[in-house]
Amino acid sequence: MDTFLWVVFPYICLAVFVVGHYWRWTYDKFGWTTRSSQLYENRLLRWGSPLFHFGMLGVIGGHVIGLIIPKSWTEAVGVSQELYHFLAVSLGGVAGLATVVGLAILVYRRRTVGPVFMATTRMDKTMYALLAAVILLGLWNTVASSIFGHYDYREGVSPWFRSIFTLQPDASLIADAPIGFRLHALLAFALFALWPFTRLVHVFSAPIGYLTRPYIVYRSRDEAREGSRAPQRGWEKAGRP
Repeated sequence: MDTFLWVVFPYICLAVFVVGHYWRWTYDKFGWTTRSSQLYENRLLRWGSPLFHFGMLGVIGGHVIGLIIPKSWTEAVGVSQELYHFLAVSLGGVAGLATVVGLAILVYRRRTVGPVFMATTRMDKTMYALLAAVILLGLWNTVASSIFGHYDYREGVSPWFRSIFTLQPDASLIADAPIGFRLHALLAFALFALWPFTRLVHVFSAPIGYLTRPYIVYRSRDEAREGSRAPQRGWEKAGRP
């Protein structure tokens, strides 16, 4: 069972993640969108969306450092375990809380605003439920590990995660981790498998080109009519026929 959960299942999810995106891009390019509902409601979206997306950037950054960068590397540059733990709990807790609040606002909006609710598909509901479970478990692990225990996931979960991508999976590295960390890992890989079939594909269509594109100069209609008389405000007298 450990081999299936921590070796076979992650590879199945990653395969579905890659092949699913290829299939979606090949056969459903017009569906590759967030299906924005901003036209239906903007007040709640204006608060929920920034909180969720900026919070997720912090959460992803924390996972990159915690899972991908080995513990020995951070210690080599002078980041002690105590300092890393403090930053993970403080900054990670803030980012996680912002993500949870933002997601709660977005779910509330999707459930209470009629047109938005009508535009919500079953896949959207499944995605929201799974995403919420992953985020809440991650936030719980961050808080619980600092209050109720001192499990160092960088000596268990992180090496196991890296071993999957180096094609040398070792199930024993995570088999003894607390249940919260194991559930978080399983649900996160399940989310990867679901990813290509949801609106989450828009992550790979971020408009980064807007940062480097040339400026677009807009001119008013009055400025564009050089050499001609500027139009008068109000009514003009009509000439005799």
